[in-house]
This record gives sequence, C-alpha cells and structure tokens, in this order.
Amino acid sequence: MNYKHFFSIGLLAIADTNYRFIYVDIGSFGKDSDSTIFRNSLLWEKLEKNHPNIPAPTPSNTFPEIDISLPYAFVGDEAFGLDKHLLRPYSGTHLPVKKKVFNYRLTRARRYIECTFGILSNKWRILHRPIDVKVDFAVDIVKCCCVLHNFVRDRDGFIYDDTLTINGLEDFSDIENITTNRNQNRYREALSNYFMSNEGQLSWQMDKI
Repeated sequence: MNYKHFFSIGLLAIADTNYRFIYVDIGSFGKDSDSTIFRNSLLWEKLEKNHPNIPAPTPSNTFPEIDISLPYAFVGDEAFGLDKHLLRPYSGTHLPVKKKVFNYRLTRARRYIECTFGILSNKWRILHRPIDVKVDFAVDIVKCCCVLHNFVRDRDGFIYDDTLTINGLEDFSDIENITTNRNQNRYREALSNYFMSNEGQLSWQMDKI
C-alpha cells in the first residue's frame, strides 16, 4: 500500500528524446521510493558493473570551465540519489543563481520522460482506473502498454496535448533524506559552473529562474 493508502505497483522508466521507452522496470512495491526502486533494479546492477555500454567520460577540458573528466549520466528528479551516472537537482528553496540555473536546465532535459508518461497515460485509458486483476497480470498489462506505446509512437507519432498532462499515474513524493556524495557532487558542480560561463549559458536562462 502506498503513501496515499491504496495498492499500486511501480513503473521506473528511461525515455529518449523521441518520447520512446528504452528501459522499464515494472512491478516494484508502490510504497517504495524512486531511489529504492532504482537501486533494486537490473539497470543499477549493470551500472555498478559498468555493463550498459555507456560511452566513456569526456576528457577533462573538453568544455570551458570544466577541468575534470565528465561521465555521461541519466537525469532524475529529487527523489533519486546523486550518483556518477545519475544527476538530480539541487534541493532547497533559497539557492544561489548558478544552482537555480542548473536545476532549470536539468528540468528541461527531464521533460522528455515526463512527456513520455503523459503520452502513455493518455493513449492507454486502462491506466486511468484501478486495474482489477492479480498483481502479475497487472505487471504484464503495464509492460504491454509500454511496448505498444513505442510501436504506436514510431507508426503514428503523438498528439502534443497528450504531453501536457499525466492521467492515472501517481508520482512518488515520499522523498528520502539522501546524503550527497562529495565525489559525485563535483560533476554537478562542474556543470553548474559551465552553465554560467560565456560558452555554456543560454541567453534566456536568467529569465526562467
């Protein structure tokens, strides 16, 4: 039973810039946090063993203001823990400008998965109501929706309005108190500095924070 006091299963997913799922993990307990689900997933296991064929880190000094080797990373929200291959926003409300800019730029990157969930939930209306079947069958139904989502996305494209709302899917809001590893935080700090540099900043970014 999740924090809203009804039974649910978790859907952890990664999407590309074409709103297609490239990885899904379905069936975790609804009471688990995003970070717990991620660390119990096959993807995490492969990341720990360096098996997912992630490109090698960029050499140091590839980007201005960044003097360290920068690894490729997935983008998550505040519910995830900071890791070498996973970036999350800075937490807190009274942040300095460079951290606000970083959070905004990260949010823009994360919108692809949010829009993908919106397209999924608006296309497959079975996700708008309780799925009154056994848990294993419910997991199969959600997996099927994800596979069909990619098929229909490739064949028909998508309706823009569907990317604006997510119906039937609940966000996990019980964010854990996750400590930040200083070694992993240096990657986030390096990107924060780059986004404020002449080469890395965008002309409109200061208007968005």
